[in-house]
Amino acid sequence: MPNTFDIATWFPGHTQEITRPILDKVLAALKEQGITTIGATGYCFGGRYCFDLAFDGLVQAVATSHPSLLQVPADLEKYLEKSKAPLLINSCTVDTQFPIESQAKADEILGNGKFAPGYKREYFDGCTHGFAVRGDLSDPKVKAGKEGAFKSTVEWFIKYL
Repeated sequence: MPNTFDIATWFPGHTQEITRPILDKVLAALKEQGITTIGATGYCFGGRYCFDLAFDGLVQAVATSHPSLLQVPADLEKYLEKSKAPLLINSCTVDTQFPIESQAKADEILGNGKFAPGYKREYFDGCTHGFAVRGDLSDPKVKAGKEGAFKSTVEWFIKYL
């Protein structure tokens, strides 16, 4: 099946002004049902919203894989200062949205116990941006990365939620 997805035409329909109110409605509906503990997971585009929800104190734990749209180091510093939600980042070798330099900056800012609620970054060698949701499962490294990211996310939420 040919890839016909055009991100340039997709993005205008998924701005912060359109997307965030949808998330806020979901969170409100969960709270109306008595849900008080919420974890956020986001892949690529969703990573931005995980950070934003954590900044606003609306989630109790965050796990993101190959996040995009982050301002590094500003968003990492803001996470350290404002968030109380433990943060897991599943990262990879080739990622223009969250490159090796940004990964190292995340470790520098949040790692080694600097972010008291909890921080961990998993690294999946041989994987590229998108590996956790649309990776080529015929490639053993990508298969291991996708499965590893899923496992680390589940374990993170079990630990913190």
